[in-house]
Amino acid sequence: MAQVSRYYDVKRGPDGHRYLSVKVTGFSLLHIPLLNKSTGFTPEERRFLNLEGLVPPHTSTFAEQKQRTFQRYLQQVTDLDKHEFMRALQDRNEVLFYGILADHLEELLPILYTPTVGEAVRVFSHIYRYPRGLSVSTLDVDRVDEMLNNVPLDDVRMIVATDSSAILGIGDQGFGGMAISIGKLSLYTAAGGVGPDKTLPVELDVGTNRQDLIDDPLYLGVHHTRLTGAAYDEFLDSFVEAAQARYPKAIIQWEDFARGTAFHVLNRYRKVIPSFNDDIQGTGAMALSGLISASRLKNETLQEQVFVVVGAGAGGIGVAGMIRSGLMRAGLSPAEASARVYVVDRFGLLMHGQNLEDHQLGFAKTPGELEGWFGPERLAAGEWPSLYETVKHTGATALLGLSGVPNLFNQPIVEALHANAARPIVFPLSNPTANVEAQPADVLRWTNGAAIVASGSPFADVQLEGTSYPIGQGNNAFIFPGLGFGAIISRAREITDSMIMAAAETLADETAQHGGLVYPPISCIRDVSLKVAVRVARQAIFEGVAAEKRVRNLTDDELAAFVQRRFWQPHYLPLRKAEDAQMLL
Repeated sequence: MAQVSRYYDVKRGPDGHRYLSVKVTGFSLLHIPLLNKSTGFTPEERRFLNLEGLVPPHTSTFAEQKQRTFQRYLQQVTDLDKHEFMRALQDRNEVLFYGILADHLEELLPILYTPTVGEAVRVFSHIYRYPRGLSVSTLDVDRVDEMLNNVPLDDVRMIVATDSSAILGIGDQGFGGMAISIGKLSLYTAAGGVGPDKTLPVELDVGTNRQDLIDDPLYLGVHHTRLTGAAYDEFLDSFVEAAQARYPKAIIQWEDFARGTAFHVLNRYRKVIPSFNDDIQGTGAMALSGLISASRLKNETLQEQVFVVVGAGAGGIGVAGMIRSGLMRAGLSPAEASARVYVVDRFGLLMHGQNLEDHQLGFAKTPGELEGWFGPERLAAGEWPSLYETVKHTGATALLGLSGVPNLFNQPIVEALHANAARPIVFPLSNPTANVEAQPADVLRWTNGAAIVASGSPFADVQLEGTSYPIGQGNNAFIFPGLGFGAIISRAREITDSMIMAAAETLADETAQHGGLVYPPISCIRDVSLKVAVRVARQAIFEGVAAEKRVRNLTDDELAAFVQRRFWQPHYLPLRKAEDAQMLL
């Protein structure tokens, strides 16, 4: 089998079972997270790998290790403490980390991902402990190929790369965005079945426009303002070219780029290297899936709804675009679909004549489309329709928040939505929790329990007048792990729009198996990811972008089995010492 790391090879014994042929022994072996079993090394492994005396005498079972470690986790006080504890575990024993994460995914997801990862990003330079991933900065961009050769992994299939310019709803975080790349890839493995030795987090450190970070002597990134224009493009070109040469089978997920940059980067590279932007496409697929499910709960169709999307950044425009695509897939013409989607930013409804970016223009309305709203003198004076006016005059039935503005959806706005629909759909999707547009309990109270609510961050069920209302979590983790894994399995040459639509529809179909919900429980995320991966791979085959010959002629059942067999599971493989000529240490 192919070498996947310079420290070990994956091989099969005469019995057909896999084992790791390791090229390091002793103390050095204990400091490689992918190989370290800690107290789990067998007596035989301790002997021939020179570990005797370096670990406690008792050989622990994997179950014992998980129990002991999780008990320590539960003793951590704050969510950030818990986040740091789990990251420290990952940095010393990766298989044990994923074993615990898989067992407690619903509890740990908010710790390792949103909302706690937002705080970890803020303080990343101050809690930094152990190197993980690849850092490419303006200081060394001319040597990216050499730096990638320093990465000990030889078969990376999934890269999450960020320039940290728009992290969650908290903006420019400079080098701290590395925590996002690490967190996303943890979910690719725990929820999406991508082996940890196939993943690489990347921080593209082009600077920061945060003067407080530049002035902080403990800040770990480069201390200058952000690159822009041609210099920025040249920086990313260098990275993409080097990454493609080192890892020709890799997919890139672009993560947390500022809105204009996000679309620019996606369009510049999606035909160059298989890649997608989770903020644009993953968020769009997640939102569309929830809207399909919510429409079904009302015994209505998607095309019967009128949508107001608040926020015209990468997430908001991505959601608006995916809704429009979903409406056209349901049978509406492009004009009919566009007439049912309205986008509002901080200045009001997007209108032609405003100073809009290219990706926003397709959602701008004309004065003729606002006939009867109010007198033309308003628009002539540059007074654009407010969010409240847009909800009221459009007859909106669904309101989605991707603005990052807390409590934006106030009572008059929600009541105006309710006046248009017996069961209004309200999705305050901004992260982290402090940035959510409305509290689910308030929305349900203002609508007497009629609203169908889902949020971006986790919220407990709402109790109202003796009835319990589940709050679905519109989490991109239902989309991107399966989307990425399906692209890897099929070796997709491109991540097409239809592959992303397939992911959204699969999530909606899986949600239908859980009656009365907008999204499945987080505990189902691994099963959902498997189904998403199969449908995405099938779509890649159908569109002719699958380079993996072994999957092209498989039946649906055979493809599902193929994906299942390659879904990584957290358990220790036996270790054997490599031939002496191959040993490094």
